[in-house]
Amino acid sequence: MEAEASDSVLDWWESGEFPEQLVPKMGEMGFLGANLPTEYGASGVSNVAYGLIMYELERIDSGFRSFASVQGALVMYPIYRYGSEEQKRTYLPQLAAGQMIGCFGLTEHDGGSDPGAMKTRARRDGESYILNGVKMWITNGNIADIAIIWAKDDDDVVRGFVVPTDTPGFQANHIKHKMSMRASVTSELVMDEVRIPASQMLPETRGLSAPLSCLTQARYGIAWGALGALEAVYEDALSFSQHRSTFDKPIASRQLVQTKLVDMVTDHTNGLLLAWRLGVLKDAGTMHHTQVSMAKRKNVRVALNAARSAREILGGSGITLEHPTIRHMLNLETVDTYEGTHDVHTLILGRDITGHNALV
Repeated sequence: MEAEASDSVLDWWESGEFPEQLVPKMGEMGFLGANLPTEYGASGVSNVAYGLIMYELERIDSGFRSFASVQGALVMYPIYRYGSEEQKRTYLPQLAAGQMIGCFGLTEHDGGSDPGAMKTRARRDGESYILNGVKMWITNGNIADIAIIWAKDDDDVVRGFVVPTDTPGFQANHIKHKMSMRASVTSELVMDEVRIPASQMLPETRGLSAPLSCLTQARYGIAWGALGALEAVYEDALSFSQHRSTFDKPIASRQLVQTKLVDMVTDHTNGLLLAWRLGVLKDAGTMHHTQVSMAKRKNVRVALNAARSAREILGGSGITLEHPTIRHMLNLETVDTYEGTHDVHTLILGRDITGHNALV
């Protein structure tokens, strides 16, 4: 799969196409929900091993890691953590095999960093729930078979629902004209009187802590994945600098270029140690969500800065897709924003350190 993806990702990104044909291959290789138990069809690997999978996927393109993150951390995980036994056995094996695709509907037009302000409602009607609302910036939306939709019930309690996307009243609108994450599907989800059986509610979800716990899982994978992108832009810049000459010397011999490369290697090394330690804590069951905020905040930002520095080293060549750097740089602008912006994670950590909440 890696050879096919590496050879073709330039064309997929340029054409704005996600290669759906790779999804079953990801399933065969055990990449989807890899750190979940084997009893539901997943690989059951350690969280460190899962992180390395995210690393290698994002080294190719953030869109590939984003797909796997959503499928595993934001679709399979909430079903595993909050679903009924019937829901687990119905959905998880198919999702793990790549035979079914899911998406995660939390963010709304007016509620990116403030999910508690959601307007999507789930109205109880006998043995059904009727969903109304709009979700925005949803990865996999147009290719998903099911959507994990978060909505407030009649008591204003946030609940999760497994919604088949072919349900009448459910519509996914493809977001076009993106200049980032172009090899990834991004959608708006519109629900107009979407009626689903009450049994489609994830029974253990109650309150905003449920979707936020899912985001913690996804942010963990991002903390690893961003370093894969950093490796890609570093290798691109290093190779270019050794072959590009000015004034009869390779630019790799220039102090300013070496400074940029040294910063990239140092940030990558520090970030990998941070991600590894986080994985050890996660495997031990002692990881805290604020530690994930620290890793997501730091590793994505240093990867983005590395991509910008690599682009500078590449000069004019750095704006072409013949080199992966500009593609990674533009993708990382999105990764730096979603799953909690750099500023939001700063305030999460600040609250944890000081005891004062600057978010509200």
